[in-house]
Amino acid sequence: MYERAGRGRNLGLSSDPVRHYTIRGIPPEVDASLRRKAQQRNQSLNRVINDELTRAVIGRPIKADFSDLVGKWTPDPAFDEILAAQRQIDPEKWRNGEWRSTPTG
Repeated sequence: MYERAGRGRNLGLSSDPVRHYTIRGIPPEVDASLRRKAQQRNQSLNRVINDELTRAVIGRPIKADFSDLVGKWTPDPAFDEILAAQRQIDPEKWRNGEWRSTPTG
């Protein structure tokens, strides 16, 4: 197994760059189990392997840290007006099915 520094996304879990590993010689039973878990969890194989490896090594999952976003939301009345306009339902169009043929452009 070798490690190389990656240029992948860092999802806020740490300030370190994302690391990439290539692992060879995975036993068929382990491969089947990981793929089964990925399917059952509706997650990518990569996500399942990351989760399983993290739990095995540090004994718990790592949770994303969004503390740098806490308290950053500032009210924006113009944005709120746009959302309110988008949330309006025209009962007549709904009844007649006109919403299906509304142009998108």
